[in-house]
Amino acid sequence: MNNSKIFNRLLNFPLSKKSCFLFGPRGVGKSFWLRRQFKDSIFIDLLESETYFKLLSSPERLITYIPEKFSDYIIIDEIQKIPKLLDEVHRLIENYKYHFILTGSSSRKLKKQETNLLAGRALTLFMYPLCIEELADDFNLDHSIKYGHLPCAYTEEDPEDYLKSYVGTYLKEEVLQEGLTRNLGSFSKFLETASFSQGQTINMSEIARDCHLNRKLVESYFSILEDLLIAARLPVFTKKAKRRMIAHPKFFFFDVGVFRVIRPKGPLDSPMEIEGPALETLLLQELRAMNEYYKAGYEIYYWRTSNQVEVDFVLYGEKGIHAIEIKRKFKYVNKDLKSLELFLKDYPMSKAYLVYGGNQKFYEKNINIIPIKEFLMNLSKIFT
Repeated sequence: MNNSKIFNRLLNFPLSKKSCFLFGPRGVGKSFWLRRQFKDSIFIDLLESETYFKLLSSPERLITYIPEKFSDYIIIDEIQKIPKLLDEVHRLIENYKYHFILTGSSSRKLKKQETNLLAGRALTLFMYPLCIEELADDFNLDHSIKYGHLPCAYTEEDPEDYLKSYVGTYLKEEVLQEGLTRNLGSFSKFLETASFSQGQTINMSEIARDCHLNRKLVESYFSILEDLLIAARLPVFTKKAKRRMIAHPKFFFFDVGVFRVIRPKGPLDSPMEIEGPALETLLLQELRAMNEYYKAGYEIYYWRTSNQVEVDFVLYGEKGIHAIEIKRKFKYVNKDLKSLELFLKDYPMSKAYLVYGGNQKFYEKNINIIPIKEFLMNLSKIFT
């Protein structure tokens, strides 16, 4: 791997200079990209101890970092570490017309304060792990399914070692340091247990039993993962449903490499127990990133009837409805088309895709059957 590789990101800031939040999990490349994109900006790093303690004790000192008549962006990295800074940022925007970019890897501490800025004064943007269009010629499907798309997982000599450090240092120690939980042991056990629910509906009571924790604590741990942008729930598609549907969302860690490091592996695990969820995770993180970067406006769901007929992903928006089923298998059979056929029966205006591990494209029963790599590398066509 080339640890000096620089990827061109798809994230675009609006042409009109306007203050904004840039959210994204730690490690997706927010700070690195901003430093390269806005070289004349002021960069205030709240992970730097001296800066952190200075502004924590006196947020009003923020103005001392800004030269008089400064007109470029002022970037504050990891703004959630000092939520009270938002009031001072708000004051400086109002009184001095400064332009801020505020990065965050957690929304938990900002929920009460951020409304000061979001009411027409700041945009909200998101950055995700690398997408395939950004990887370009460096994209390797087997590597992606195994190690995911955090930039360092594609550039470090030992991506697995990096991912273990990421999980150990950030997901566990950072959670403890931020005071999000007092018991790191129970949270670590929860992480491992939750990884078995990757790509599955969430059963809080079952996870609580497996972890020997009470249900309310497990629910709070799930909220922590969502607030840290480390995990997301995928809702079921029920719009104008013509049959009985299940109601529970699915659970996904944000990156396939992070999921695979957290997920315990044993001699009794079949390859598909991990490969299946890993492939779904890779596709979901692509869908989320492309939907954001191309401003396509889709809502992302899955579809499952009470009879357990399921479509992995449904995109719903002004541009139409897309139903996507993904299989790792090299050859598909008619049975693999059944769920998409049923979906098309209920939503005949939809475009349907069976994405599979073979090498040839087919069109059958109004379903586009496309090899995994080809589908992923041309995903932008759905969003443009």
